[in-house]
Amino acid sequence: QEQLVESGGGLVQAGGSLRLSCAGSSGFTLAVYAIGWFRQAPGKEREAVSCISPSDGTTYPTGSVKGRFTISRDNARNTVYLQMNSLKPEDTAVYYCATFGSCYYYTMIEPEYWGQGTQVTVSS
Repeated sequence: QEQLVESGGGLVQAGGSLRLSCAGSSGFTLAVYAIGWFRQAPGKEREAVSCISPSDGTTYPTGSVKGRFTISRDNARNTVYLQMNSLKPEDTAVYYCATFGSCYYYTMIEPEYWGQGTQVTVSS
């Protein structure tokens, strides 16, 4: 059964860093997918964070995290990462990864697969 498993969330002080991981279950190869990261804070709509293409690893960060968050992938480990630096209290949310055919439309359509999410809390 295809599953995405996020990990790496936690509690961190403002200005700190976390690295989130999104791993594919056994037999679920992430290398063929564009992988997007999203977040949702309580009472707010889901927000796209970044996406990485399956072919050349081109990344598509959104404006709110540009320069602070970096998405990358390790196909040998079947894992996509989100390195989050200079964290702010407004980054507090549940972070999810999801699969797409392309990053070109990752903010516009529903993905084929979602992970269960990992909580990130940034204290001031």
